[in-house]
Amino acid sequence: MPTPAITPDLVYEKKGKLAYLTFNRPSEMNAITPEMLDDLEVVTEDFKRDDSLLVLIVTGAGNKAFTAGADLKKTITKITAQASAGGRFMDTPERRFFSTCYKPIIAAINGFCLAGGTEIIQGMDIRIAAEHARFGLPEVHWGIIPGGGSHVRLPRQIPYCHAMDIILTGRQLTAQEALACGLINKVVPADQVMAEAERYAALICSNGPLAVQAAKEAVINAYNQSWEEAFRTEALIAERVFKTEDAKEGPLAFAEKREPVYRGR
Repeated sequence: MPTPAITPDLVYEKKGKLAYLTFNRPSEMNAITPEMLDDLEVVTEDFKRDDSLLVLIVTGAGNKAFTAGADLKKTITKITAQASAGGRFMDTPERRFFSTCYKPIIAAINGFCLAGGTEIIQGMDIRIAAEHARFGLPEVHWGIIPGGGSHVRLPRQIPYCHAMDIILTGRQLTAQEALACGLINKVVPADQVMAEAERYAALICSNGPLAVQAAKEAVINAYNQSWEEAFRTEALIAERVFKTEDAKEGPLAFAEKREPVYRGR
């Protein structure tokens, strides 16, 4: 599939089985404009539909910020105006940051990851951070609250008390604090962030692509279901995967002591 045309403030590239998305406003701490939010939907849909792409790696331009969140002058003022007029700017699945994407997404966090930045990574599966990265939801300092799903996702992803610390205090967490509470997977030197993200991507790409996507689908669906419904959905997804050619190839390759050749079918 051809790469879609988007604003220069987002850079979207395809390299083999990997896609790369870069927030590209380094002079503004890679703050997200309304146009970038719209194009984020375009990129997500393209990544979902391009069968040649297996993993998306998301990062920020420069060495200071992943993204400091929504641009306060351009994006937050628009959201406030729409809310005052009765609009619901964030109330669509697309605004819930990758919530409908079953392909793996890796965050290569190269600096400040605040407000919308911390919200966006909650929609990603593996999170690698530089030692100087900082995290937090400072919205309460500005008299607003996070609108990108943090009240739903964060208490489900990390212990409740840590989630409430982040949501209610608005304070910044160091990379080590974020690691300790389970918000991120790993902390590495700044010059190793992308390499580590690509290492994880290579590990994921070595697995059966249908199995990987089905596994993520099962987890995401379980978020929104009762205990019994979640088990039932998992069973249905597993049954679907076991019917594929890849499901036969994986065990056969293991028995024959060779690397599997997955065909995504």
